[in-house]
Amino acid sequence: MKKFYTILTALLLAVTAFAQSGKELYNKYSDLDGVSAVYVSPAMFRMIGKIPDLDMESKNGESVNLTPIIKSLSGFYLLTADEPAVIEKLYAEVKRVVDNRKCELLFEAKEDGEITRLYSFGNGNTISSVILTSKEAEEFTYICLEGNMDREQLENILAEAAK
Repeated sequence: MKKFYTILTALLLAVTAFAQSGKELYNKYSDLDGVSAVYVSPAMFRMIGKIPDLDMESKNGESVNLTPIIKSLSGFYLLTADEPAVIEKLYAEVKRVVDNRKCELLFEAKEDGEITRLYSFGNGNTISSVILTSKEAEEFTYICLEGNMDREQLENILAEAAK
């Protein structure tokens, strides 16, 4: 019986570790003092996705069509905290989410005490979340894009934009 409870506890911990999403973090922190918050709904992404071609100009002057990625998004969540106690709580929670979901670190930059990181989470072909964090002494920013983004398509768009 003890083994059963141990296994059940482990399963519940695993489920709660993966359950935390951008929406849940947004709901938990968006109404706190010292937090600025922005949310873009799936309906807005569907409406933007109806635009035939939403192009972004790359460094070499060529245009990159963002419409396929925008259509695949289901949520955009942005939280910026500037209260020290909230910064530490939000930072710790985001770190726990990133660690528990086994997000892949795509990018990290450190400059003058600011640390910026870009993570992705998904399976081989699909990215379900892209998380950007930026931590300074007096501010922490968390941005999460959720959806079912085709990995190859996203990589191609990023490669075109970087040219």
